Amino acid sequence: MVVETTPDELREKLDADETNVAIVDIRDPSSYTSGHIPDSENLPAATLGPEVFDREWPEEVVVSCYVGKSSKRVASVLDENVDADVSSLRGGFDGWDGAVERGSEDEPDLGPSAPF
Repeated sequence: MVVETTPDELREKLDADETNVAIVDIRDPSSYTSGHIPDSENLPAATLGPEVFDREWPEEVVVSCYVGKSSKRVASVLDENVDADVSSLRGGFDGWDGAVERGSEDEPDLGPSAPF
């Protein structure tokens, strides 16, 4: 079972400037560019695979999608493949009521598709 992180809990972590938390936004790149949680990384589900799993991860990872459904599935897969505490953002980006950034400096590497 995937643990959920509430928007309030995530905002508290970000306000405390906890650097051991990664936010993975699995929405499509255009949605991410339109608005995303500050310091999140856009990794659409199709980009997740061994090269992503094998990289170094912080202690905690919070996965965000549109409304919180897909992020549970992807959080479960990440939890099985990375050495981190992984959770899903309750309500997804639609439930997020904190700061929002727009635009993206880097386009994601869409690489090979993963079975998600």
